[in-house]
Amino acid sequence: MKTTAFFSLCYKLLLVPGLWAHREFPWDDASFYYGSFPPGFSWGVGSSAYQTEGAWDQDGKGPSIWDTFTHRQKGRIFMNQTADSSCESYYKIQDDIKLLKELNVSHYRLSISWPRLIPTGVKADHVNSKGIKFYSDFINTLLENDITPIVTLYHWDLPQMLQVKFGGWQNISMVSYFNDYANLCFEKFGDQVKHWITFSDPWAVAKEGYETGRHAPGLKLRGTGAYVAAHHIIKSHAKVWHSYNKTWRKTQQGLVGISLTCNWGEPVDITNPKDIEAAERYMQFCLGWFANPIYAGDYPQAMKNYIGRKSAEQGLGMSRLPVFSIQEKNDIKGTFDFLGLGHFTTRYITEKNHPSRQGPSFQNDRDIAELVDPNWPDLGSNWPHMVPWGFRRFLNFVQTQYGNPLIYVTENGVSEKLNHIQLCDEWRIQYLKEYINEMLKGENWSGTF
Repeated sequence: MKTTAFFSLCYKLLLVPGLWAHREFPWDDASFYYGSFPPGFSWGVGSSAYQTEGAWDQDGKGPSIWDTFTHRQKGRIFMNQTADSSCESYYKIQDDIKLLKELNVSHYRLSISWPRLIPTGVKADHVNSKGIKFYSDFINTLLENDITPIVTLYHWDLPQMLQVKFGGWQNISMVSYFNDYANLCFEKFGDQVKHWITFSDPWAVAKEGYETGRHAPGLKLRGTGAYVAAHHIIKSHAKVWHSYNKTWRKTQQGLVGISLTCNWGEPVDITNPKDIEAAERYMQFCLGWFANPIYAGDYPQAMKNYIGRKSAEQGLGMSRLPVFSIQEKNDIKGTFDFLGLGHFTTRYITEKNHPSRQGPSFQNDRDIAELVDPNWPDLGSNWPHMVPWGFRRFLNFVQTQYGNPLIYVTENGVSEKLNHIQLCDEWRIQYLKEYINEMLKGENWSGTF
């Protein structure tokens, strides 16, 4: 298996200790296993348009759902921050690429802002020539500096007009609009770009955008919104893959995949079948939700079983999980050239029955509880903990679950600590070293990194 590592430049605004205190894992040593990766391993760093570009309303760019969300949802974003200016990478491409050269990376993952190219999201309305020029110059400058671009088509910044007019990813029309946008990108940049990612972390797009409301567009459609959004995202991915395969692949010779982010779920008690099953369910409701349709043609059986049962208990005549037709299953299955993976941390998982009377929700559908070991290093926020061995287990799970696919590790890293002013962020150095180490140990898998 070939793997490429990417580490984000700008990080996304991402009990009972006795049960596992005795656990020992065979890869506790933090020293590097071999010292270097084999020839052919590719190193890269990455960013996303909304988080880094700034210039949110300049040169013909239309508003995105994140522009609207951060401007209107006061109190829901840390310190009411926006990305109106951000890292100002829109004006600092030459400086940024100089820094990439100093890092000696061979690949750079960037995302294209859909509303910067198509302000309303509808290609027939207007295509912004200044947006086309910006990304064309960006990509060409990377290539001139011997840096391979990895381009993400959708890193969360849906054109606001598509949300207003159609309800965003709740509407099946997004499949067509996204396909038009993707084909514009293939037409304008495909001769230079050979690696395309359709969606970055669609789990967060669906769950946090349409279930919890913590992310743009901030909707709380509990028990239905996330599943409907995911359904349309999966169809959109497949549509774009087929478009590239039919129209562009022969001349451009590129690859199209998707990037899925997931923690590792470890059973609290590895001798308890219920905990083992709960951990498997955790992985299927996260990674399998999107990967299983793409690799096997349908949602994981665990999702169909649990959501179907909960729906029946709630008096519904059909499952809240949408259904793919036979034709759609055939169209979606096999729509991958590689699998992008994002991974940051691990959770211990145990079974927890959530009564159906609590109401429909993604959280209750899973019937699990997530725990953390208090001995895991705290990295300064309430989400990521440093659990390197979970990364290797995650990669092994993907290898066996999906038939040893070509993998690009598209996201890994750790957030900044609040009120940290020292230049040397030793916790980040340690995190990266130990997580990289787990990839090093995987060199004995089939193929190479």
